[in-house]
Amino acid sequence: MESSLKVLFAGCGDIAVRAIAQLNNLQSGSDWQTLGMRRNVAKLPAGIDAIAGDIRDRAYLQDLLDSQNIDVLVVTLTPNQMSDEGYRDSYVVAAQSIESAVKACKQPPRLIVWVSSTGVYGQNSGEWVNESTETNPVSFRGKRLLEAENVISSLPIVSVIVRFSGIYGPGRNRLINQIKKRELVPEQPVSWTNRIHSDDCAGVIVHLLEQFSRSEHLAPCYIGTDDEPVPAYEMRRWLAAEIGVQFNGTSQTESCGEIDSSSTADNSGRRCSNQRLRDSGYEFLYPTYREGYRALLDSNDD
Repeated sequence: MESSLKVLFAGCGDIAVRAIAQLNNLQSGSDWQTLGMRRNVAKLPAGIDAIAGDIRDRAYLQDLLDSQNIDVLVVTLTPNQMSDEGYRDSYVVAAQSIESAVKACKQPPRLIVWVSSTGVYGQNSGEWVNESTETNPVSFRGKRLLEAENVISSLPIVSVIVRFSGIYGPGRNRLINQIKKRELVPEQPVSWTNRIHSDDCAGVIVHLLEQFSRSEHLAPCYIGTDDEPVPAYEMRRWLAAEIGVQFNGTSQTESCGEIDSSSTADNSGRRCSNQRLRDSGYEFLYPTYREGYRALLDSNDD
């Protein structure tokens, strides 16, 4: 494969910005050209080649893919609102727009990386889940995310679905703030939390792009989560000790995390496996929540 590849990051938010920065810092045989597209490009940091646009505009997207000769489309979206309609309008409509544009444009991208969520799983009894596990979401969020996944997976080009678990990192401080307020979750019943640092989210995307540039095999789906699912109670106790907070009571558990800007956790009755991602050669910057949260606390970004 040629050494120069053009990547369009649609819905270019925090994860995409981090991925672009990592691509720019790579020392590899590929020359990555990156474009960041979002409706409000004023929110993008300086140095990113930005395009103002809405991925749900089918005619615009088709023209953009044709005029820019995009090799790879990476889609990282945030719902307009936390409702069934908000998820449908953001994820499903965007996937349908891509479907229409890909089928109509003269030279479609050769790869689409679509960021989804482990919320597409409905298991709730402590089961381990992987990419082969049946998806049977119970929430409207999971149902809409799976609906969008199915549209992308049926496209006549190579597509990869990445299901991230609960994302944490700089600027995603809800859990730390709750700990400082001495909010705890019940020890029983066990509520499992599956997490991944935002830098590793970006790293996973870059890893898959690098594999594509080397013509290596890409699976149709990967779970993006760190090495250690952990009971939410245990993790909060650990984090409280790191911060120096002593608990006096309990609170409601966090809601099940999805892929959006406020997501901090995937708290559920399931445990997510990253074995396929590990087998592909990805090495985590933060293998567990301990390394990730210590880095956050050390940076005073709390």
